[in-house]
Amino acid sequence: MSTKYIFITGGVVSSLGKGIVAASLGRLLKARGFSVVIQKFDPYINVDPGTMSPFQHGEVFVTDDGAETDLDLGHYERFTDTNLGKINNVTSGSIYQTVINKERHGDYLGATVQTIPHITNEIKSRIKKATQQFKPDFIIAEIGGTIGDIESLPFIEAIRQFRSETGFGNSLSIHVTLLPYLPTSGELKTKPSQHSVTNLRSYGIQPEILVCRTAKPIPKKEKEKLALFCSVPKDAIIECRDMKSIYEVPLALEEQNMASVVLQRLFMKDVKPDLESWKNLVYKIKNPQRTIRIAIAGKYTKLSDAYISVVESLKHAGYNQNAQIDIKWINSEDCIDYEKAKEALSDVDGLVVPGGFGIRGIEGKLNVIRYARENNLPFLGLCLGMQCAVIEYARNVAGLKEANSMEFNENTPYPVIDLMTEQKNVEGYGGTMRLGQFECHIKKGTKAHKVYGTDIIYERHRHRYEVNNEYRKQISEAGLVFSGLSPDGMLCEMIELPQNDWFVACQFHPEFKSRPEYPHPLFAGLVNAIIKQMEIKNTISDETYEKV
Repeated sequence: MSTKYIFITGGVVSSLGKGIVAASLGRLLKARGFSVVIQKFDPYINVDPGTMSPFQHGEVFVTDDGAETDLDLGHYERFTDTNLGKINNVTSGSIYQTVINKERHGDYLGATVQTIPHITNEIKSRIKKATQQFKPDFIIAEIGGTIGDIESLPFIEAIRQFRSETGFGNSLSIHVTLLPYLPTSGELKTKPSQHSVTNLRSYGIQPEILVCRTAKPIPKKEKEKLALFCSVPKDAIIECRDMKSIYEVPLALEEQNMASVVLQRLFMKDVKPDLESWKNLVYKIKNPQRTIRIAIAGKYTKLSDAYISVVESLKHAGYNQNAQIDIKWINSEDCIDYEKAKEALSDVDGLVVPGGFGIRGIEGKLNVIRYARENNLPFLGLCLGMQCAVIEYARNVAGLKEANSMEFNENTPYPVIDLMTEQKNVEGYGGTMRLGQFECHIKKGTKAHKVYGTDIIYERHRHRYEVNNEYRKQISEAGLVFSGLSPDGMLCEMIELPQNDWFVACQFHPEFKSRPEYPHPLFAGLVNAIIKQMEIKNTISDETYEKV
């Protein structure tokens, strides 16, 4: 079977959840036995989001092959349980960079380089490369931004050309819009969606399916109006209401036969989907047996999207134990004073210190880690979180009072965290870190080995600094266990404290490999340790009550 193509655009406003719609449709098609690959086309001029501020763009997601990508790729991977790569995130910056490099190289034989055909041809080539690389039944391509944006026009034109070239019945367009609700009149308004579709049609694309984000059910009258003015059949107007959990969306779309409509429009046979495991997942989400409060201490806490994979990974581990995860956001800058850190952690069951860059908020992170270590509060450190755990232990246990990272203080007398050797002569910031999947060997008898259940693991990295081997012996002799190392033993990948119920940290980013139905072992280990502590406390409370 030749690959079929589904293009998803958005209108009216941004942040409509096109990525969740794309991921949900991918899940529904996979549940029918089809292979699915999802691509994200972003109109911004940055080559990738690697150098962009988390406050502006949210999390930078990292793939096995070392691509720094849009956070939507995390949703794609989690929903479809598929590992994606560099070809799955395409930006205007990467397109223009490639075209300009070809022009400088003389590949265009002196021709005047223009948006059409050179830019549009390069965009189409990325779709074709994904087809050749994965050979899937379906490619779902999400176009970032909103219809009418100047920067997205080359992508829209490339889609128009691609659809024409692939022929009738081999592709379709899904347009995601907003139906605003006016409380004063008690109406859902369809006019913005009508204008958005008209705009899309002016570029030569007639959508076959309309997905309408709405806070209220769409009345029959409004559906008929959308069908009439947007030239979309009523059965292809899909209501996408706000959900408590994003993992409910696939089932909501399935109830409206969205995947069946897609298959019908592409002249493919529909089959009954296997969604039992997903239904069980949603049941657990809606019916938790307990609530666990976990603090995330970072410096981008004003924008939760900056840590979206961490949040989702915690939720996955909670679902696995029928638990609801309540996130307490702690700005590490508010914890510079140890008593403030102690107060901030007084009402939580566990602590996560995620990754990041720069000195801001570091002393606060050291304080919350110290509290977790001294009070047996289950703790998981990620990337910078592990580096901070090493610094804190070196200062307060190993006797290296002024220990620090060379990233934060180049004059520290004890640089327990130092720039990696291969990073010392690197120029520029984009795509120059240790990126992607690397092998790690786990020490037997450790907590890490117990939760992974294997000697060798493969995890995704994004960092420049590592534990300085000159201090490893001294810190180890003070009691910190280096439980995971690179194959040559030169890079420290994991640490832990055996006397604590769960004090584990890693240099890599396990959050990028967690799935809702298959939580990552390190997040599962954290949540399981918290639950065991809670059960022990309850047992002690019951025994005390009986004695009284």
